[in-house]
Amino acid sequence: MNATELLANTLSPDAHTRDDATQKLESAARENFPAYVMMLSTELVNEASPPHVRNAAGLALKNSLSAREIARQTDYANRWLALDDGTRNKVKQDALMALASTAGKVGTVAAQVVSAIAAVELPQGQWMDVITILLGFVSEQSSSNLRVATLQAIGFICEALQNKPEILSMRSNEILTAVIHGARKDESSPDVQLAAIQALYNSLEFVRDNFERDGERNYIMQVVCEATQSPSVPVQVGAFECLVKIMSLYYDKMSYYMERALFGLTVMGMKHSEPEIALQAIEFWSTVCELESELAWEASEANEYGEVPENESKFFAKIAMPEIVPVLLDLLTHQDEDADEDEWDVSKAAATCLGLLAQAVQDNIVAAVIPFIEANIRAQDWHLREAAVMTFGSILDGPDPNVLTPLVNQALPILIDMMADTNVNVKDTVAWTLGRICDLLVSTIQPDVHLHPLVSALVSGLQDNPRIAANCCWALMNLADQLGYVDGDEPDSFNQPSPLSPYYEGVVQALLHLTETTTSEGQHRTAAYEAITSFVTHSTADTIPVVQNTAVTILMRMEQLLSMQNQIVGADDRNNWNDLMSNFCAVITSVIRKLNDGIQPLADRIMTLILQLINAASKTSTLLEDAFLVVGALSAALEQGFAPYIPAFLPHLYPALKAHEDTQLCTVAVGIIGDISRALGDQTAQYSSAFMNVLLENLQSDVLNRNVKISILSCFGDIAMAIGPAFEPYLAATMGVLRQAGAVQPNPLDIDLVEYVGNLRDGILEAYTGIVAGFKNTPKVELLLPHVPSMLELVQRCLADSERTENTIKLAVGLLGDLADAFPNGQIKQLLLAEWIANELRMKSRVSPDTKKTVRWAREMVKRATA
Repeated sequence: MNATELLANTLSPDAHTRDDATQKLESAARENFPAYVMMLSTELVNEASPPHVRNAAGLALKNSLSAREIARQTDYANRWLALDDGTRNKVKQDALMALASTAGKVGTVAAQVVSAIAAVELPQGQWMDVITILLGFVSEQSSSNLRVATLQAIGFICEALQNKPEILSMRSNEILTAVIHGARKDESSPDVQLAAIQALYNSLEFVRDNFERDGERNYIMQVVCEATQSPSVPVQVGAFECLVKIMSLYYDKMSYYMERALFGLTVMGMKHSEPEIALQAIEFWSTVCELESELAWEASEANEYGEVPENESKFFAKIAMPEIVPVLLDLLTHQDEDADEDEWDVSKAAATCLGLLAQAVQDNIVAAVIPFIEANIRAQDWHLREAAVMTFGSILDGPDPNVLTPLVNQALPILIDMMADTNVNVKDTVAWTLGRICDLLVSTIQPDVHLHPLVSALVSGLQDNPRIAANCCWALMNLADQLGYVDGDEPDSFNQPSPLSPYYEGVVQALLHLTETTTSEGQHRTAAYEAITSFVTHSTADTIPVVQNTAVTILMRMEQLLSMQNQIVGADDRNNWNDLMSNFCAVITSVIRKLNDGIQPLADRIMTLILQLINAASKTSTLLEDAFLVVGALSAALEQGFAPYIPAFLPHLYPALKAHEDTQLCTVAVGIIGDISRALGDQTAQYSSAFMNVLLENLQSDVLNRNVKISILSCFGDIAMAIGPAFEPYLAATMGVLRQAGAVQPNPLDIDLVEYVGNLRDGILEAYTGIVAGFKNTPKVELLLPHVPSMLELVQRCLADSERTENTIKLAVGLLGDLADAFPNGQIKQLLLAEWIANELRMKSRVSPDTKKTVRWAREMVKRATA
């Protein structure tokens, strides 16, 4: 079969033909990569070939150069760079020639190929003249096709290299000149103007220096603002997209333009009859509001510590509020009743923007919207009623609760009545608004006045259409979360009934009933199970029987579902089955945590079901993680009573620990070892050799995600704390690994690496703390002496790090105290007298009372150990 036929077949409507062609292409790439890329580039540039075949060739070529996964991308880049110069130059030449194609989308596909090659070669210092070549093409006035494709190529290259700005920043002036030239209003071709605007959007990160210079910034802003008035709708949309990105990147430079143009342009844009334009103009103000909320938060933080904030708010949202609120309120009434739940439209965007505006301007929003709400909440037209409720729901987060309380008190009875509205859209928004009140302003709900009608309305809403039912589930969940008992409250409060106690049985029964109705599927069913989980988690002593009955119901459902294993047909059935089981596991986990050792009578039944479930779950489903979390909770609840289940469970645990490519599962499996060790205490010793071997083996893996390795390090601490001196056989190997990991230093410019090293150090500190605690107060504590200097070295490094978190400070100081406590008789006196230790323990930095307590305790321990 020739290349043309093969490429045409990759686009065939017949799946078998398509798969066959794709496999043949893949094997051609594997067997002879140079011949493969030459064949594709020859096809791409061949004007006699049909456009759809040329497109297929270009896409196959691009896909042989770029991939989403980093490891595969590296392999592809190396494979390309290993080609001889002749082959590479021929492919590059063909791709550049194909930019000028007059056929369909061929130019755009060629632009993707050029960009994919540039993204591989430019970071290696190769093909440095590509930008010069492309800039030459842009000024080729005779062919608008070539100019469009070239501008697209420049945009794609900027996008591909946005994480490496230094590569293009040297050429930013030329790129900007070319792009701005094409984006001007004088440009005769709207296609060229659009490609230029899109390329400008992708290059905005690189032109920071140009934005620093007034004259250049003014010109860029003028061109973009003029483009918002273009007769071409796509150009207008692109121009507003640019303004959104410019605002997020260069907020501090925008005052002059806001006054002169942007206020007016964006307010007009929001009123535009073309939804795409209106959506981008609304997005502009949403971005402003988000930035200013962030700046307000930074200012209050700085203020608290008597510092000057780095960036100051210009209060654009507050200034523009009188102009933009009426427009947003009007847009809220433009609902499309046939719109899909997930479809983004102008009224949803306006509601989101109003919510962000409320956070940015806080109390000021209230007076601006109340007249609209009062005028429309009882309107005949459902569009107006729904918009009024949506407005009320949107402003609940931002203003001071004291300002909102009287309004909510006044509105609650009206909203509860509106749960019986004749229009489904209104009821849906009312249920969402009640959910927001339960979440954000629960203190406004007076139990003796509002609770009964509110719970009744929400429970009735569970029988309504799935969207309304899901919002009612969410509102009930928020009620339980906010009004119920919370672990860590005063112990007595667990024995006191909560305001929700009288409703517990009825609500949980209604939620369980909802999960069995035929209309209850997917997300809506999950919402009901999440609400049940919240009611379980926050139950008080008087509602424990409801929790026990819920557990029995769920276990019966699990048994039933497991018995239906053999009836599963097809992927949809399997997904449905998995979702249900996942929900059951979440409820059972919360029941175990609530009942604690009271779960004992059901433990055999739970473990039997979980082991069956692990056998039934496919290796690729997330169900294994859910099942393991149940086991972890059960081991914590039963402690040493969990021992009889371990022999049956371990054969399932080891494969999960070896599933290196499944990060989540591996993390949960490592966590289970910690749970079991804490539960069994010194009884863990019989399993510790197997545990330690598999964990140390995992640390050697090249495939295992580095974050799982952090969990493994802190797991060493759990095992050591559980078995104490019996940890001796593993001490040398473990301390070697921890010392090596503690020496890693991040590149301060690599934010991801800085964060990773911070988390890594926390994991090492947790491991050291567990090991010291395990050996403390035993004759074998002396074994730790040779390792004390490297432990203190890590503590010093962590405390001296300007990027340290409060958690790191607490762990590091706690380890210092533990070491002093482990050697109270002067064995490490000289080390503890180091000047840096005295300085750190006089800590002046701002920390929570909890951390201060740790610092005080560590100071006492060090004083005793150095006396």
